[in-house]
This record gives sequence, structure tokens and C-alpha cells, in this order.
Amino acid sequence: MRVAVIGGGFGGLACAARLAKLGHEVTLLERLDRLGGAVSTVSADGFEWDAGPTSTLLPAVVRDLFRKSGRPLERELTLEPLDLVREHWFEDGSELGLPGGSRAEQQSAFDGLGPGLGQQWLSYVDSCADDWALLRRAYFEEPSNPDDLPREVAARLDSRQMLHRRLKRALTDDRLRQVAAHPFVADGHQLRNVPAWAGLVAYLEQAFGAWTIPGGMASLTAALAERMATRGVSVALGVEVTDIELRSGRAVGVTTDAGLVDADAVVCAVDPRRLPVLAPLVERTMPALPPVVCHAGLSAPVRDLPHEVVVHGDPMLVVRSGGRAPDGGAAYTVHGRGRLAEDILTALARHGLDLRPDLVTRVDRSPRDLVATWHSSPYGVLWEGRGTVRARLGPRTPLEGVYAAGAHATPGAGVPFVGLSAALVAQVVGPA
Repeated sequence: MRVAVIGGGFGGLACAARLAKLGHEVTLLERLDRLGGAVSTVSADGFEWDAGPTSTLLPAVVRDLFRKSGRPLERELTLEPLDLVREHWFEDGSELGLPGGSRAEQQSAFDGLGPGLGQQWLSYVDSCADDWALLRRAYFEEPSNPDDLPREVAARLDSRQMLHRRLKRALTDDRLRQVAAHPFVADGHQLRNVPAWAGLVAYLEQAFGAWTIPGGMASLTAALAERMATRGVSVALGVEVTDIELRSGRAVGVTTDAGLVDADAVVCAVDPRRLPVLAPLVERTMPALPPVVCHAGLSAPVRDLPHEVVVHGDPMLVVRSGGRAPDGGAAYTVHGRGRLAEDILTALARHGLDLRPDLVTRVDRSPRDLVATWHSSPYGVLWEGRGTVRARLGPRTPLEGVYAAGAHATPGAGVPFVGLSAALVAQVVGPA
């Protein structure tokens, strides 16, 4: 079967690799002149930074992608565990290094904030483990019909309980609530609009830890590009897809600025708002906007920082230290959300981390710049309450022969969930 995949970000690459391995004739179309989307590199003056994610949860998702599309991951890339998921700097001056992959180490870390807080955190994460156990197969790993879900699964997904109330009831210390809320605040969501079950991310961090790829996450894009070439995927760069072509309600191809590309099935791995035939189906959703971003290249490291530091407050700042620099230098990425009324590096300096004295170069990106570059938000769909989970498309859509993957599709944004979206599409399409 001829399959057209729209979008060359991680979701599109993962779909193309999987479907080609299943025997389909796959064509991938990307608007930019390069692959990867947010899983790519920003470069300036000899410095390099990850454009988007610098780590991932659920390493089994990436391993499964490579195993199901050809050779095992270990023969292509090195996926390394991080000692800390991140470090948190709180407004009262206290700090927390959040270990991943260890229940005991997390308990010890939280006990360092106050007696009994470790056990309180474990109890909260245990409740999140129940969410993962219930939803793992029925929602994250196996294609499901939203209108025919098991009763208990439907009840959990449709629950009126929001994350801010769950955290208020389960965690008495505001610092613990900030740790649990961070993945959602960092992605631009309001906790009062995030379903309580989405807090299962805390369990994933504890159970599986955070992982990174030495040399940058863009190595994942390069490896998948090689995998697609091996599988015979046709890649068209610099091609703007304007819509999906339908006949009698079924996909027969995609229209582009270069003409029609015939296809028996189409996978939308971009924001469906870009395509007129899909836009009405997602009119009840909004994109989650990116943060303010500054990539900073320094002549020397300012201090020994972990992979990621969260500076709590308003604005909330996130510092990532995993960039590549010339000898003796250091490369940092700073994200900012909230009331950022001054230069982001000035705001960071107020918290005792001043990157300015040794600054060699910087690349600044506003939320508008990032959306314009990728033509969509890599942060996916904004949580607007319990209905958002059913307002997303994917893996199926109401249009015959049209499927959805990526950050804007089920089950959501972020490397592990986008990887799962591609696995769901491959299961629904099936072998040739």
C-alpha cells in the first residue's frame, strides 16, 4: 500500500520507519529542508544545542521503534541513563536533586526537604502507578475506540478530577507540588485544566528514569533517516503539503505546492490545523505554546550543573547544560515561562546563576519564532480539561484512510508519547 506521511519530525520519522518495515511503499513529505523538527540541532559560532528535548522517559519506546523497524537500537545509538531527572531550586533557597529509576533514592531525596516528606511523595507516586497500570495498554500502547473503552478506563479518562486538586490533597508541602506539577507547567499548561491521571508522569520518572543520547538528541533523527533509507522510504524535503485529497470520503493522496502525491493512506504527523480537511475535526483544541528560549555559548562553565535545573518562581526558568562547545567552553539552553519582563539571562542571574560574564554567543527564540520555524508547536495540544483527551485525533481519524501521529495526536507530546503514537498508527494500518 502507498502511504504518504506528512511531517518529518520525530513522529513522522517513526511512522515512516515502522510502516516501511511492514512492507508499505512510504513517501515522507517535509516542509523544511531538513528532518527532525524539534529533535534537531541549533548551531552558532562553534556551539551546538538541542533545539527541543534533551532527554526522554520510557526508553523502551525508542528501543521498540528500532527493533520493529530493523536493527536493535544498541547497534545504532547509545542511550544513557541520567543520574538525576532534574534539579529543583525553590524560592525559599532549598534544593532537591530528583533521582530517576529508584524509589528508595527518591524517598531519601525528599526526606532531605523535611521529615516524612519522602513517604508522602512515595504515596503520591504509588497512586500514579495505578493510573499507568490501568491506562498503559488500553490507551498508551494499544489502539482503542474512544466510544468502546472498558468502563474503568473510560471512567479514568473522563474523570472530573484535575491535577491541581489531586496535588493539593496528596501533598502538603508546596515544594513537592511544584515537583509533581513541573512537567506540565514547563509545557505551558494550567494545572486546573490538566486531568489528574496525567500525573502518571511522576511514576514514569521514578520507575524508568530519564535517558539521553551522548552528542545530542539529533542523533536520533540521523539514525532514523538512515533507517528510512535502508527501508526504501522516499523523502521529499522542502515540500509544502496543503491538504489531503479525498474521493468519496477516502484518502487518495495529498496535495502539495508541487502537485498531487497519490497514496492509499495518509498519516498526518503535523498539527492537523494546517490541513483544511482536518482542521474542522480539531477546532475544539488549542496548541500549547513554547517557552521563551535562549541558547547561550560560554567561554567557560559557570559551575558544575546537572543535566537540567528548574528555578522555581515567576518567571520559572529551566537551564539545560547538555550542549556541545569548543574546548574549555560550555553550552546552555535557558527556557522561561511566566512574567518575564527583562532579558532571560538577567532574570537567571538574579538567582545566582550568571551566564553573562563569559558569554560568547547567544541564539534567542520567542514562542512566535519557534512556531513559525516548525509551522506548529512541538508542545502539542493544550490541556483544557477532561474533554481534551477525546478531542485529539489519532491513531485513527473520522476520515477513511487518514491517520494521525505526533505531538498533536494521541497520546500526546514528548519523545516517549510521540513514539507511542507512531506505534499505534503502525498497529492500525497493519502489514502490507
